[in-house]
Amino acid sequence: MTDFVKGGDNSDTVMLDKVLHNDFRITNNGFMGTAGVTVIDKQKYLANIREGIFGGLPRIMTIESVDHSETIATVKLRLESSGNHFISYNSLVLDTNNHWKIINNLAVVETKK
Repeated sequence: MTDFVKGGDNSDTVMLDKVLHNDFRITNNGFMGTAGVTVIDKQKYLANIREGIFGGLPRIMTIESVDHSETIATVKLRLESSGNHFISYNSLVLDTNNHWKIINNLAVVETKK
């Protein structure tokens, strides 16, 4: 999870590409003030990182919980940047190369007041 957060903080798409499964998705309800559910695939997410739409701000990360069962896992993170609070639920799968990859990120982002 550290590489996922660092990759976003540093806009490092090479690092992110290594930790994200090819079928990675971000799922968000109320994304950036929009109504309803938004789903962003891996390629769009990496493009948004490259273009500076996402990422680029350091965040403090706290791992709140980890649950795993053989080839799947979930991790709950609490993140804080200078402008936002995040709660992030991440689903991971063990790939064929025996590496954990993030396949889904379900997040709630709140602007600091």
